[in-house]
Amino acid sequence: MSYVNPNYQSKKALKDAIANGDSIEVFQPGPFGPSVNANGTVYLEGPHYPKPHKWYAVGTMQDGKLIKIK
Repeated sequence: MSYVNPNYQSKKALKDAIANGDSIEVFQPGPFGPSVNANGTVYLEGPHYPKPHKWYAVGTMQDGKLIKIK
């Protein structure tokens, strides 16, 4: 599972940011460094740890940019 930056508190806020064309970083936390596909499907959750996750989404990356979520 990956996180997004900024740390959106709801899936709706993330959808609105994508619709507005905001720059959104997608990253995988952990000891092995960020490894997120530049193109394809990503699985997202939020908000970030240590807060409890309240939303989950499947996103589509294109040329390193998050272009939509389900």
